[in-house]
Amino acid sequence: MKECKSRILAGLILALSTPLVWAEYELNLRQGVTDISHQVYDLHMMIFWICVIIGAGVFGVMFYAMFKHRKSKGHEAAQFHESTTVELVWTTVPFLILIGMAIPAAKTLIAMEDNSAADMTVKVTGYQWKWQYEYMDGDAKGVNFFSNMSTPRDQIENRAEKGENYLLEVDNPLVLPVGKKVRFLITANDVIHSWWVPDFAVKKDAIPGFINEIWTKIDEPGVYRGKCAELCGKDHGFMPVEVVALEEHKYLDWVAEQKAAGQVAAAEADKEWSKDDLIAKGEGVYNKNCASCHQPTGAGLPGVFPAITGSPIATGKIEDHINMVMNGKVGTAMQAFGAQLGDVDLAAVITYQRNALGNSVGDVATPQQIKTKR
Repeated sequence: MKECKSRILAGLILALSTPLVWAEYELNLRQGVTDISHQVYDLHMMIFWICVIIGAGVFGVMFYAMFKHRKSKGHEAAQFHESTTVELVWTTVPFLILIGMAIPAAKTLIAMEDNSAADMTVKVTGYQWKWQYEYMDGDAKGVNFFSNMSTPRDQIENRAEKGENYLLEVDNPLVLPVGKKVRFLITANDVIHSWWVPDFAVKKDAIPGFINEIWTKIDEPGVYRGKCAELCGKDHGFMPVEVVALEEHKYLDWVAEQKAAGQVAAAEADKEWSKDDLIAKGEGVYNKNCASCHQPTGAGLPGVFPAITGSPIATGKIEDHINMVMNGKVGTAMQAFGAQLGDVDLAAVITYQRNALGNSVGDVATPQQIKTKR
């Protein structure tokens, strides 16, 4: 028993003495990569050291008084109830300290809310549980896409298959140019979300029916990660934010690629799709957009989310199925995907639901049918 305890103690000492352990041991606020994040960090450290000095001073004076003026040395408690000097000191000193903290704090807060003279504007919309990004102006005007967590649900439990960011990786990251002031218009489609990227010192609530504003200007190229910081539902933990900051020429290349991809998607909507091709494509669309509620197998969650397998919608009239997927169902968690997915994706996922997951209706939804329903 004594030998076992010695081994455990030796293992703990060895582990705690490893530089890698202490390299990950961070308690302080991160400095970030924007001017605002640096201002926030400097403000945080200034107030921290003011608090340390105040604490050391107060407790130092208190312990000194207790030790030097204790009753055993013949001292008696002094009375300061009628001392005008003491009243002035303990009123004036805290007032000056508060003013000294308030001025730089107000300056930083005002700077954080100053959205003027932006180089570009991006609208951010929160959905359960993904983000939509719309470039409102600038070189990328018209680019519009959804950003979902890219880690498959069956891998979430097995961290060994993913890196340290396995819950913070997305399929379509927000791409921004460095050195440009970017204004964000932040709202939500369903419930309250909160768009948060710690490296930018940006966190703003996304509220249905309201538009909040915030901005950033990224100084360094790189990948910056965040997440929804509001408890927005059962998959709150699977709603990451990923921002890729690029040098301007690389950003312009990305914009060109997105616009070309949009043209390809438009052309795909007009071509003839086979049933097998729609089912193959629909599986990926389903896993990305539907599986979190209806489950990968289509079994749903009894009493919460209905099953796709054997569903009267998925095995009934195809027109009713298309209407449900495109327009959702008021008063339930069923979202309207008409504005979220393109014609091909909608046709594919509906066809997949009707011919997979235990269903075998045999018919197909075509992109042309979806287009006529819009």
